[in-house]
Amino acid sequence: MPDDVWLVLPDQLSTRLFFDSGIVERLGGRLGDRLTLVLLLPEEDAQVWQARAPKARALAAAELLSIDGRLADRVSRRLDRFLDRQAGYYPLAIRLNYRHGFHLERMAPGHGNWMLDLDRDSRLPHKAWVEGTMERWFFSARRHVPGRLLARMRDECGSLVLSNVQPRKAVPFLTAARRLGVPVIAHVASWDHTVGKGVISPFCEVYIVQNRGMEEDLVRYHEIAQDRIVVSGWPQTDIYYHRRPRESYGGLLRSFDLDPTRPLVVVMGNTPTNTPYEGRFVERVLAWWEAAGRGRFSLLFRPHPRDREWRARFGTAIGRKDVHVQEASFRDFEQLAILLQHCDCVVANAGTILLEALVNDRPAVCVLYDEGGSPGESWAFKNVIGEHYRELAASEAFYPASRFEEVVAGIERALANPGELAEERRRIAAEVVGEVDGHAADRVVDAIIGSLR
Repeated sequence: MPDDVWLVLPDQLSTRLFFDSGIVERLGGRLGDRLTLVLLLPEEDAQVWQARAPKARALAAAELLSIDGRLADRVSRRLDRFLDRQAGYYPLAIRLNYRHGFHLERMAPGHGNWMLDLDRDSRLPHKAWVEGTMERWFFSARRHVPGRLLARMRDECGSLVLSNVQPRKAVPFLTAARRLGVPVIAHVASWDHTVGKGVISPFCEVYIVQNRGMEEDLVRYHEIAQDRIVVSGWPQTDIYYHRRPRESYGGLLRSFDLDPTRPLVVVMGNTPTNTPYEGRFVERVLAWWEAAGRGRFSLLFRPHPRDREWRARFGTAIGRKDVHVQEASFRDFEQLAILLQHCDCVVANAGTILLEALVNDRPAVCVLYDEGGSPGESWAFKNVIGEHYRELAASEAFYPASRFEEVVAGIERALANPGELAEERRRIAAEVVGEVDGHAADRVVDAIIGSLR
């Protein structure tokens, strides 16, 4: 029986987490040549990440997932895709939201986030027995699996580790593993993934989550037995746990042509899907800063890593003195850590970045309105009313801003009295994230190694 361990990295965010927190390096140290990387990313991105683990064997995703040319393989794939449109990934994600009340305010026909796009629901009735049947098919061992993937896993894969168990790209690997009896170690990639990011396979050996809230969600919403869940802490906090000296911050700001002796306000972007009016907010912030902030503090704009439109959305800020716009990137985490440990104020709509600011004890302003949005729209507000935000939203750890004047007031309060909400920041970080001790990645690796055959 094969004893290789396949580590499948299906998306950029969890890939970054596994590399930058040291999980990949530690697994390589523990497993040696048993570790095989499978990066389900565009080839150029996959090569960049793979270069950071040169001793690990890597398999090309395109080769594994391509059909083998046989008529039966082509017909099976076509039938599987047809059934998936009616009973698969997106219909099940939408129905999970309906069943438990996740993101009901956000779901709409044609939504840019396909898990919220009501046009992607199926024509099947919204009945419990129907949805149970859909889930049994979705996680069935009889679904189509590319012949090449099945053959390679049969010959080489003794255990399967998923850095993120939920993406659609992970489904063929979950199906093959179930058909072949290969144990699966499932990492649930983020604190919001249990409550609105789709269904989770109930057939994994162990589930690794960041906090007790996620553990409760797996039991309550996904019917996963508690004794198969390991709470590791948030590996991303390991990166923040290690302090960067002020000299590193100064050097980074000088590389941006910013004065390190001046206070810095960092405006963190969200995705175009979640904040379609973000470009107008950037313009409004710049206009206010030109009139009342220039000379008092510098501005740095950091687009969301998945923002492919960032040059247009942040274009008005590019090239201004005492202002810097970073490129949208998944590979500059060290810069983010330096900024979050030393900047003077973070302005953000929502997302994990708000929690990261609080974990790093940064004064933060949470934007809850759409600058220049159409009447009746509330994209920004809807981003913070999901199930996973309840504890955070109910806290007083940041300055909420329902109009631009409150954004200004929050920034001014943060700059004038950075310790004002410090106690509440520490409380909510401990409540939502759990213990921050610099060893969450070690616990992830221990859980993986302890679950191997």
